[in-house]
Amino acid sequence: MSASQIRFHGRRTALGLLLIAAVHVTALAAPGDYRLEAVGGPVKSGANAVVAVRLVHAPSGKPVANAVVFRSRLDMSPAGMADMTARLTPVASSEPGVYRFQGELADEGEWALSVSAKVPGEPATVNAQARIKVVR
Repeated sequence: MSASQIRFHGRRTALGLLLIAAVHVTALAAPGDYRLEAVGGPVKSGANAVVAVRLVHAPSGKPVANAVVFRSRLDMSPAGMADMTARLTPVASSEPGVYRFQGELADEGEWALSVSAKVPGEPATVNAQARIKVVR
């Protein structure tokens, strides 16, 4: 191989690596590209109420499995009572992309479930919120 062929091959390799890097950067989703959806109908109030939500990648419409939810908050902010909160405990879910929480929901009405999660392949934290209707 001549010196000019080596230089050309090196430039082509560098250009290929730049293209791969550019595609990788543009393929990353923004944390705002995710939404949280309530699963099922209204939640029945009680000491062991279970709230289920689905984390969805909005551009593709696909559920996001294997996210690590490290913060959750359930409050009545939609009803103007953000100070009214309920403790939640994560519980197992057999459905990919569905995250379940159990807690004591004594009051009926509109609640907001906020979560912070790490999504595989996403460098930033995803913050999302869903409205949950609680009935007696």
